[in-house]
This record gives sequence, structure tokens and C-alpha cells, in this order.
Amino acid sequence: MNLVVRNIGVLATPKGNKAKGGLQQGEISLVKNAFVAIKDGKVVYIGDETKKSNKDYLRENFPYKEIDAEGKLVTPGFVDPHTHLIFAGWRQKELTLKLKGYKYLDILKMGGGILYTVEKTRNATLQELVENAKKSLKIMLSYGTTTCEAKSGYGLNVEDELKILQAIKILNQIQPVEIVPTFMGAHAVPKEYKDKKEYIKLIKEMMPRIKEEGLAEFCDVFCEEGVFDLKESEEILREAKKCGLTPKIHADEITPMGGAKLAAKVGAISAEHLIHADEEGIEEMAKNNVIAVLLPGTSFYLGEDFAKAEIFKEKNVPIALATDFNPGSSPNESLQIVVNLACLKYKLTPEEVLTAVTLNAAAAINRASTIGTIEEGKNADIIIWEADDLDFICYHYGTNLVNKVVKKGALVWEVNV
Repeated sequence: MNLVVRNIGVLATPKGNKAKGGLQQGEISLVKNAFVAIKDGKVVYIGDETKKSNKDYLRENFPYKEIDAEGKLVTPGFVDPHTHLIFAGWRQKELTLKLKGYKYLDILKMGGGILYTVEKTRNATLQELVENAKKSLKIMLSYGTTTCEAKSGYGLNVEDELKILQAIKILNQIQPVEIVPTFMGAHAVPKEYKDKKEYIKLIKEMMPRIKEEGLAEFCDVFCEEGVFDLKESEEILREAKKCGLTPKIHADEITPMGGAKLAAKVGAISAEHLIHADEEGIEEMAKNNVIAVLLPGTSFYLGEDFAKAEIFKEKNVPIALATDFNPGSSPNESLQIVVNLACLKYKLTPEEVLTAVTLNAAAAINRASTIGTIEEGKNADIIIWEADDLDFICYHYGTNLVNKVVKKGALVWEVNV
């Protein structure tokens, strides 16, 4: 279906096919009185409705359906580059433990945390996992997320890791949010393995099959004290590269492990969390074009420190933002609250934040050539907002400001009228 989104008050979008850091991250295009013409799911023309030549273009070209933006703000669809979407077993009971002062690793040792969700996920059927995730994807879409990454990691054995990745494949066929799959067998060591080396061996044995069956594009590792150390993480990620899976890494989240530096060393596309990353590691990330995926919602929910975004900006490391949606440390599907937190806690400007949840987030999952901006030739993933300008969606928190969502040229969500 051909479509024109017209009567746009302000079209706000970054531009380009690569992640942007430093001062460039805040450089976006603002076009007033715009319209966007879409054909076969892609943007084919962006014009100014006040100019006669553009009115002539609309009159003379292909038949199309119109969406009236009613003078509102329009941006690219949001991209969430770090989620743990596929699971069974919410962990609301852990909230009380957190309020009593128990830390994340304490709860893990008590049989909670990741291993609790692993047990529930193993017991769930493929269809149950699909239905659970479908509900969350519907919420994500309503808040403007048109593409998300999803990690495995709640199976921790061959059968259940494959089940999770198969659920992602099914979901990509039955609902509109595009899901990019990441293999994260190295999320924790399952209870049945007393020898971590044996489990790492199993992780490495899974990779060729996962790649061969097209079930994942990336491989992530939880590099953390009590989980996988630097040496083990490097071993896993280097094996992933041999199998054709691009490395990602949970780095320096809880303790300063040197994960940022390892991300640069192994050529990871992104390093995630980075609350305790040191300047040396950040500098290495800059030299090796590693994107920093920061997760302010996790810091907020756990009551922990926030990543030092100002250092990443200073060192010219592109910043992407994500929800870290998961049942334990970030039970949140909304990138809008992440946008608010990034302004308030990271001191990022609205322009920098927009780039972080669109172009840079797309680059962190190797999609910057097709999504993340509203430009000719790219997929028409578009949000129409209940807002007049970009500042408003960063300022007005705690409510859903999305009016309509377009994915690949199709209207896939709109507010109830």
C-alpha cells in the first residue's frame, strides 16, 4: 500500500547510515510543514507542503492513502537495542527483597534472579512463550517501538535456548514489531552444571547450529563477577565470531570488570550497561567504533548508579538507549520513560536522545542502513506524536504520547479515539 503522511508540524530525524557520537549525536534535521511519501514500505520523497513543486508531486505521482498528522511532531520509529523479551516467570516477589536491601547477586544466590526465570521458561511451551512476548510487543508498539533486539538466555540448555530463538522467529511472522535475535546462552551458569568449563563447552557447541538455522545474528555474554569473567567472556565471544555471530557484551554493570575494554578487543558492535566502565575502556571503545548501549531504566529500578554519559560524549562514543526489558531488573516495555530518564539523569539533550533511540540504536543491531531515520530509501517506520515538538516528549513523563505508529508503510497502531 502507498501512503502519504502529510500536514506534519515538525519532522524531527537524525540522518545517515552510521552511529553518531560526541557533538554530532545532537545534530538532527527539523523540517516544518513536511510530508512523507511512502511506496512499497519505503520512504520515496520528503517534501514541504507549502511549496507548489511539492504539491504538484503529490498530485502527479502514484495513488496513495493519506494520514493527516494534524500539525503534530513526527519522528522515526523507536528502536530498542537491548531486551530480554522471551521468558516465562515474572519476578514481582523480588521487589520486597530489593526494598530490604538485597542486591541483584544476593537474590541470584538465593535461587531467584535469572535462575528462577530459567526454571519457568524451561517449563513453558513454545506457544506460551510466543503468547507472553506477543503481549509485551503490543505494549512496546503502543509506546513507539517499531524494532527491538531480543536475547535468549533463559533456557541455558540446547533445547530451551533453541525454543526461545524459535519463538522470536515465529513472532517476526505474526506481529509488526521487527525483532532482531541475539544468542545469550552465556547469561548465567545453570544449576545442573557444577563445572563452568563444561557449560562453556556446551555454549560453544550450540553456536554453529544456531547460525546455520538462522536463529541469531549476535552473541552476548554477561561478563560479571560470579557469572563469566573476562577470560571466559573473551573465549565465548571469539568462538561466536568464528561461527559468524557478531559479539555484544553486558559490560561493567555491577562491578568494574574491564568489560568495555574487552568489547573493543573482540570487535563487539556494542557494549551494554557500562555503569562502571573506566576511561581507558571508554577510549578503547571510541577507537574501535563500539556503540555504548546505556540502560537508565535498570539503574532507576535497582536504585543503582547511572552510567557516566558525559564521558562517553566527551570521548566521542555513540550512545544508544534501551529498556533492558526483563522480568527482574527492568520490567518495563516503554522507551518513552527511558527517554525521560536519559534527559534527567544523563543530561542528554532531546536531540541527542532522539538519535540514541533511533539511528544509534539501529546501528547497535546493524540496521542503520534500513531504519533509524526518516530518509529516502529507508523503511517507513514512523511515529506521530501527541506533541508539537521534540522537547515536549522529553519533558512530559509518565504518560503515553504516541498518536499513531507506521511500520514499513502500514498503519499498525493508533490511539483510541
